[in-house]
Formats: sequence, structure tokens, C-alpha cells
Amino acid sequence: MDKGGKRFYLVDGTILPEAILKTAWANEMLAKGEVSRVSEAVEKVGLSRSAYYKYKDGVLPFQGNGRPHILSVSLLLEHQRGILSRVLNTVAAVDGNILTINQSVPDKGLAPVLLVLDISQLSVDVPHLQGELRRLSGVRQVQLVSDESSK
Repeated sequence: MDKGGKRFYLVDGTILPEAILKTAWANEMLAKGEVSRVSEAVEKVGLSRSAYYKYKDGVLPFQGNGRPHILSVSLLLEHQRGILSRVLNTVAAVDGNILTINQSVPDKGLAPVLLVLDISQLSVDVPHLQGELRRLSGVRQVQLVSDESSK
């Protein structure tokens, strides 16, 4: 891809020189707030500051289209201790990232729950996740409210 005289390549990280990989790691640490200064980042990854500054603007992580894949799931749970926890553990086990949880007060022994998930790193497909949630004891209903992942 050519943008403004620059050429961009998608390259397997295992073939990159160590200095470029360490620069990417340092950039990631800074972006995530794990460190607050460049000097901290380069020290943690074992890179000289001069090498970091040489490559810092040319190393960007690949994030697909850059948008999270959002899935909203409505559940009806029996009002028993630990059921919501099992639901959350099931989502986490397949690398789903829980963005929001909204649980209403139980009525007649059932509690409606709305989960909004980032599924961009999901290790299974959505129907598989839906099936795993349905199989949990105490989960009465699982419905997909919206799936922003295909847009």
C-alpha cells in the first residue's frame, strides 16, 4: 500500500530485527500506560534510546480495521449465587473482552443481564460462544441483541 510516498507492509513479527520488535513493544507499553516515559519503556525492553527514536515513528501495530468487534448479548439468569460469574468466566475463557455489564433486579427468580463484548480476539465463533453460554446451569435464555462485528 502506498500512502504519501511511504510503502507499508504486513510482515510476520518473527522475521523482524530485534530493535524493531523492541521498539514496537516499547510503543505498546507507552500507549497502554504501563510506563509513562520513553526511558522506562526502553529500559524494560532492553533497547537503547537512540534505536527507539530511530524506529519509533515507523513501527505501528496491525489492528485490522482498527475497530473493535462489538457484540451485545441479552441473557436471562436464574437468581442464584455464582451464575453471572460463570457466564463471565465462559466469555473470558474464549478471549472475549467484557466492555459493559447491566444486570437488572431479579423478578420471580430471574435476572435479565445485558453484556456488551469486544469479540475482536475471540478464539471461537459467535454461535459457539452462544452455545457455551446456553449450556451453563442457571442460564435460561441467550439472545444476540446486536452484532457490530460484521459492519
